[in-house]
Amino acid sequence: MFRFAASLLATATVLSGCAQEKQLYISDAWVRLAAVEGRPAAGYFTIHGGPADATLVSVSTDVATRTELHESRMTHSGGMAMDSLRQVPVPALKQVRFAPGGKHAMLFNLNPVVKPGGTLTFTFTFADATRIQQNARVIAAGDPAPTKN
Repeated sequence: MFRFAASLLATATVLSGCAQEKQLYISDAWVRLAAVEGRPAAGYFTIHGGPADATLVSVSTDVATRTELHESRMTHSGGMAMDSLRQVPVPALKQVRFAPGGKHAMLFNLNPVVKPGGTLTFTFTFADATRIQQNARVIAAGDPAPTKN
């Protein structure tokens, strides 16, 4: 009986070592429409790093003519400024959050069929050519940020 139990324990230990590693993924994606027609919408989401470091190089959607990665920051004079980001490092097993007042995706010339309560699909492209598609909820300019998708 002892040998059988030891054998089961050894097998369980080996199998737990084969458990699937955490993968790179995106969660909590949403878009706030612009308050003024013709201005860009803003996209937010959380990137969950996988087993190795990654680098986000672009976010796109079929319903905008152009999407850019930006980061808002406070200036020395106390105002806000926005910087364009060419890429965003995603450390292994860490989260990178795109949220109001920080990193975000700007969606230019958004198709007018996109309305509050709907969804759109983002394609996230990483430096190693990994591509991840993720749906994003769409909210109106004055609506509060969603707490979860």
